[in-house]
Amino acid sequence: MKIESILRAKGRSVTTIQPWSTIADAVDRLHGPPRIGALVVTGVPRGFTGMITERDVIRGLKMHGPALLEQRVSTLMTHHVPTCSPDDTVATVMMQMTRTRYRHVPVLDHGELAGLISIGDVVRSRLDEMELETGVLRDLYVARH
Repeated sequence: MKIESILRAKGRSVTTIQPWSTIADAVDRLHGPPRIGALVVTGVPRGFTGMITERDVIRGLKMHGPALLEQRVSTLMTHHVPTCSPDDTVATVMMQMTRTRYRHVPVLDHGELAGLISIGDVVRSRLDEMELETGVLRDLYVARH
């Protein structure tokens, strides 16, 4: 199964924020609605410049205290984020997420931001795939006996 199938099911909408926005603005967006775990930081003509997650905010609060909320997103965001393409397999991206410990991966299609997938999206997709395989195998077994 390809990442494109996840995007078709969940949509390609991505909640973004600018690097010059404050951390307080990022917290408002993360809190929702809808409640989300990560924001893609844009501010460039194509693609994106980084990401900021709930974890980043929590770690930043531990280091800087309440003053963090007035800082810019660019001071806290992660700059080098793994990406995937719509043509990548779900299994490949699942391994990448496990290896790099990123729970959210932007999807780039020819350099353009095409979506964002979470570990929950990937696991849900894999479970659906396994359920389908189980059903097919059960039907084959019943048909032969």
